[in-house]
Amino acid sequence: MTTANTPRTGTRTNVQKAALAVGAVFLLVGLLGFIPGITSQYDQLSFAGHESGALLLGLFQVSVLHNIVHLLFGVAGVVMARTISGARSYLLYGGIIYLVLWIYGLVIDQNSAGNFVPLNGADNWLHFFLGVGMIALALLLTRDHKRNAARA
Repeated sequence: MTTANTPRTGTRTNVQKAALAVGAVFLLVGLLGFIPGITSQYDQLSFAGHESGALLLGLFQVSVLHNIVHLLFGVAGVVMARTISGARSYLLYGGIIYLVLWIYGLVIDQNSAGNFVPLNGADNWLHFFLGVGMIALALLLTRDHKRNAARA
């Protein structure tokens, strides 16, 4: 039995593929954050806080908490990609979360206790592009699906 939320052919829709890909990338990034060499200054990796001097790819400030958040966000993407509505929600609301995180990163003093994730300038702009990209994928890849559902 198929539902309106599952494609009839058993194959994934484009929005499901996108959510799965984004989730897989987050899983990869989360794992890479724990690998010395890929994460420079690995000896400065702390659990949380702006004191963590570890840099993923020598650019993005990370901590154990930051890496765990990437892993959890990746798992959420893989799980939510099982359905069209889950995939759309993951991309849309995940994108909104990343835009909020971008704004937070812009207004927080990077040397304060409020920078607990931690975030640096490179993280902030990556979060902006992730947010915009994820929202665009959610909206563009479900545009025809919603139109077809309205006709049925």
